Amino acid sequence: MRKLYGMFAFMAVMMFITACSENSSGESENESSSNEAESTGEVEIFSWWTGAGEEDGLLALIDLFEEKHPDITVENAAVAGGAGTNAKAVLATRMQGNDPPSTFQVHGGEELNKSWVAADKMEPLNDLYEENEWMDKFPEELIELVSKDDDIYSVPVNIHRGNVIFYNKQVFEENNIAVPTTLDEYFAVADQLQEAGVVPMALGDKESWPATQIFENVLLGELGPDDYVKLFNGEISFDDERVVQAAEKFAKILDYVNEDHASRNWQDSAQLVANGEAAMINMGDWAKGYFANDLELETNEDFGYFAFPDTEGDFAVITDTFGLPKGVENPEEVKEFLTVLGSVEGQDTFNPLKGSIPARVDADPEKYDQYGKDAMDAFQSSRLVPSLAHGSAASEGFLTKANQAVNIFVTQRNVDNLIQALDNAGLE
Repeated sequence: MRKLYGMFAFMAVMMFITACSENSSGESENESSSNEAESTGEVEIFSWWTGAGEEDGLLALIDLFEEKHPDITVENAAVAGGAGTNAKAVLATRMQGNDPPSTFQVHGGEELNKSWVAADKMEPLNDLYEENEWMDKFPEELIELVSKDDDIYSVPVNIHRGNVIFYNKQVFEENNIAVPTTLDEYFAVADQLQEAGVVPMALGDKESWPATQIFENVLLGELGPDDYVKLFNGEISFDDERVVQAAEKFAKILDYVNEDHASRNWQDSAQLVANGEAAMINMGDWAKGYFANDLELETNEDFGYFAFPDTEGDFAVITDTFGLPKGVENPEEVKEFLTVLGSVEGQDTFNPLKGSIPARVDADPEKYDQYGKDAMDAFQSSRLVPSLAHGSAASEGFLTKANQAVNIFVTQRNVDNLIQALDNAGLE
């Protein structure tokens, strides 16, 4: 069912972009009339934040905004289900029908730029950044992820890290395991764990993206940050020897995952780590929130964390952002919301509850636990690269095909077929 939702979302977005391209010669009637419309006194916030932690963070952010702007009411238009695919399908339908929400959640990078910016449906926010003196408050590489052709199109509210491994500390201690920093060390550790009857790496790929996330981190370690970016910019081909080597290492990692991975989602696989059946999981640091909040495990006591082997000093960025769609009736109120969302107070209100870290570099570290402090340090000192699995490194169309190719690879382990499928997917 989730795959059907994903296909629907992708088809809706593609139909929308085609329609916009056919009408890109001039300003739409809706956009023209909205310039003269008076503000509505209401802001509609569209997202897929309905789960534990993320919903708490969103509601706290809305409360903060309404406290600062009692004359503006907020409609929380969150859409549940499908890990965001349901919301993206609804959003595509609304945007195509010239009924945009006041602002909406979108991953920074190509999910933003090759969908909504390319379709000429977003207003630039350069003036908002200048008014709030934000240009040195967000890392330059992060601003580039929300920019196209020198215009900035959204405001990042949070940061998640994709190249992190969480591990069960008791399992490591009982088996005298040292944290691996390279894949060669990782494979030695995996052999040791397997001999002890512990699954080395938990995987739940009932949804398509968790396996892709592992593969992208192997690619990052094999290529390094510069060539990783060039790969998804089309400057390096997928038949590059290092990409082939990454696929081979990815196949070897899959030799050490739980046999029932296809029937588990990421939370189910994280539970294997929590109860000691598996030692490690490569997951975005929303897993830290799941361990700490849902399973009530103690950070650095029950579970620890380290950078994916061979990627120390790199930071795979997943960022949720909000922008200003063209055609809304209340652009000034939306800008007021974006201003709060981009402020230190807004980010320090939202992120401790969400389990993410702030996108700003000047947020208060004391608002965060030790994992948050460590992630903030890494965010500011590491080379930032966009995540493929979460829509930042490549277009939605390429990602859909890449997920399909990776899922087939998980079953068949045919390196040549994976490379050919990625090459045929066509970076746009």
